[in-house]
Amino acid sequence: MRDVVVVGGSIAALTAVETLRMEEFDGRITVLSDEDLPPYTRVPLSKGVLAGRESADDVVLAPLSDEVDLHLRTPATGLDTANRTVLTPAGPVGYDGLIIATGARARRIGTVNQAERVLRTYDDGLRLRDHLDRAASVLVVGGGFLGMEVASTARALGRDVTVVDLAPPLDRLLGTAVGGHVRTVAAQAGVRFVLTHGGVRLLGTPFPTAVETADGQRLEADLIVSAVGDVPNVEWLAGSGLPVAGGVLVDERCRVSPHVVAAGDVAVFATGDGALARIPNWTNAVEQARAAAKTLLHGDDAPVYTPSRYAWTEQFGLDVKMVGSADPQGEPAVLDGSLDAGSALLAWPDAGAPRTVVAVNHPTPPAKLKRLLAKAPAPTTTGAAA
Repeated sequence: MRDVVVVGGSIAALTAVETLRMEEFDGRITVLSDEDLPPYTRVPLSKGVLAGRESADDVVLAPLSDEVDLHLRTPATGLDTANRTVLTPAGPVGYDGLIIATGARARRIGTVNQAERVLRTYDDGLRLRDHLDRAASVLVVGGGFLGMEVASTARALGRDVTVVDLAPPLDRLLGTAVGGHVRTVAAQAGVRFVLTHGGVRLLGTPFPTAVETADGQRLEADLIVSAVGDVPNVEWLAGSGLPVAGGVLVDERCRVSPHVVAAGDVAVFATGDGALARIPNWTNAVEQARAAAKTLLHGDDAPVYTPSRYAWTEQFGLDVKMVGSADPQGEPAVLDGSLDAGSALLAWPDAGAPRTVVAVNHPTPPAKLKRLLAKAPAPTTTGAAA
């Protein structure tokens, strides 16, 4: 193998490139990205970038080596697996090995006539920041990590903030105990929560200025932000013959087909119970990209990929770190501190055999959280982390 093409410009793409070199691959590496910026971290987009504290210089990651051929503003438009060629507007790019790291884009719920505000890319962050500067009130549709981080930043900037969701925000990720605690802190900061079991419809063109709930309630705001998940970027793979089912289907070593691997938000895998799942977060993108690059070089001699299922969020003055299955049920075992005291280390279902461990404003580092989880017996089925 002498020519590897990496399609994508995210942290997964950068990690794959770094891993190839660490594994002593000395052939040609070409990176095709549809972004204007070199690979950058998306983590600050909902925080420092949105607040105006961070710029492109702050989010761009370590530059790629001069030995890597980086093509910005060059999206992949097709794939010819028979001839091992990626199609682009600038012409075909041949490969011996291919790493698919095209990530995902923000899911939208508006109509084609609406300029729906979302946050996925750096450019999204700049546009949203400009709108936020001119808004007195903000309504966020979606109460996951991203939606709540946007709400946190907007409230810290003095905006009136409402969060609308189908279920109590964060419960599906952190469980009712921690999710409820975060909502209490957010409510004390002035955030209003509205639950609507039938979803919402965006109102107004070109920019939405209100939402209508399933029961007919109308909620207005100067700025409406949709944070309702993401959609894997797989359209360019149409007709390629690669398995696509809500993402690019990979095996236990992140392999898609001979000479092709995938990693990050675009990759979907089979769980122990036969379902398909993605893990669209920063940690998985890094870890899966390392595994995919090793598989491309070493095949079945590469280790099987086991997700660490680690995620974190920072919002409303809370630093929440989580490892294990999402939506832990019931009351947790308290390993240290307490939520009421403002710092806690919690485990589910019990301290002796935890399936989920969450640290809230607690100094336990991620590596130790993962070790706490590793002490538990292996589960009979595998669940996907959100």
